[in-house]
Parts: sequence; structure tokens; C-alpha cells
Amino acid sequence: VVEMPDGSLLNRYWDARDVPRDEGYRNDVLTARASGKPPARVYRDIRAAAESGWDFSSRWFGDRRHMSTIRTTAIVPVDLNSLLYGLEEAIARGCEEKRDLACEHDFDARAHRRREAMDHYLWDAGAGYFTDYDWREAKSRDELSAATLYPLFVGLATPRQAARVAAVTQSRLLKGGGIVTTNVHSGQQWDAPNGWAPLQWIAVRGLARYGDDALAHDIARRWVATVRRVYANTGKIFEKYDVEHALPGGGGEYPVQDGFGWTNGVTRGLLQLYPDLRSAAAR
Repeated sequence: VVEMPDGSLLNRYWDARDVPRDEGYRNDVLTARASGKPPARVYRDIRAAAESGWDFSSRWFGDRRHMSTIRTTAIVPVDLNSLLYGLEEAIARGCEEKRDLACEHDFDARAHRRREAMDHYLWDAGAGYFTDYDWREAKSRDELSAATLYPLFVGLATPRQAARVAAVTQSRLLKGGGIVTTNVHSGQQWDAPNGWAPLQWIAVRGLARYGDDALAHDIARRWVATVRRVYANTGKIFEKYDVEHALPGGGGEYPVQDGFGWTNGVTRGLLQLYPDLRSAAAR
């Protein structure tokens, strides 16, 4: 938990250990040496980024480019706090069903406080999207990423915020093959030109929740077409895709993996949501 300048509380990614990862020991040691920072801090930031699932991304880098500038634990991320808001809301509704008023009021209040804090620190009114916040430097991170769609997915955004996020998504994140993760070409796998199945699902469901059915459908159409095209050329389903060129994804610490469950599940889910895409896929 991070206490923000006004006393409100938000969350960050964290790892209890500050040693190199077993699976990346040599790389982590070299990264720490190149950083000029205390190695333990670098190791914890690397581990925290791995815990986030976005391992790795320019979201966590001080200079947006190099792993040696990683500062994950200094960043208050919009996706994590959106998911925690959704969890608090879900617990409140469960308590309401059980008629546990004390619990319902407690978690409603938690969700309300988190929403207000996110609106203050994670909403960039000038740019028109949600973004991360660097609490050590007390400033917005500014970078646009697909994480900006999480507040729509959990219903945290206002209708006006959702409309502005949709406009930015269409103009800056939508590529020929779906939603790109960021617009930074860092060589990391959670950056451009890669798109990931869970982020397509977040985008589609979030936009549809606020009535932007046309954009939601367009994202689904582009993603299904990408998966179909790559499967036709390779006979494989992949964990990530280059949505700028409709190719298997790349970058990061390991070769792109075949047959990844979330690509299968999301693509199947989108075909169920939009039956017209099933006939297009068959053709």
C-alpha cells in the first residue's frame, strides 16, 4: 500500500524478496550492475514487474527504454488499482446479498475512496486517459498503455472519461491487428508492436460496458482476423501477436510460446460475443 500526498491509499506491485530471480539470475545481476543503484532495490523492482504480469514493459522503466532504469515499486499502476476497486465492489455486493450491512458499508467506502484517489492521481484530464503515477517523484507517468482500459472494464470510469479513453484508444492504440500494448518500441514483450489476448478482452468488454459497441466490435474483428491469419500461415496459436503486422509476437527474454490458453480462451469468447465473426472466420 502506498500513502499518497493527500493521505489517500493506493496499491503498487511488490515482491517480498530482493534477490535475483532463479530463472533470470545472470540477467538480473547484469541489470543491477548497469543501473548504478543498490542491487537489492533493482532485484525487487524486477521481481515486482514479474508479479505484475507485464514482464517487461516500458511502463516500469524510468527512461521508458532500458531495463537498468526499472522502478516498478515506485509506480502506482492503473490496472492493479482498477482490479482492486472491482474486487472491493464485488465484496460489497456479496455482503449486501448476505445482508451484512457492516461489511457492505466497509467495502463500499473502500471502493469509493479508491475511486476518488484514482480520479485524482491516475486520470490525466489533459490527455484524456488513465495512466500510472510515480509516487516517489510525485508526478504522472504520462505514458499511454492498454492499461488505460481497465477502469472501463470494472466500471470505475465516468461516462465522459470512458468516451475520452475510447477516442484515444481508437486514435493511438488501435492497430491493424488489435490493441497494441504501448506505443513504445523498447524490445520488451509488453510493448509495441505486441498485443495480448487479455488486453483485447479488457478493451472489448470495457468499451461495450459504456456503450461503444462499434469500437468494441472492431477490436474483436481485428484480433480474430490476426489469430486466424497467423494460424493459417503457421498452424499455431501463440501467446502474443505483433498487431502492427499480423505476425507472431516477439521481444522479451524468451521465444514466443505456442498454444497459449488465454489466446484460445479470449478468441473463443470473442467469437461467442460476436457471432458474425464466426462466419467470417469460417470463410
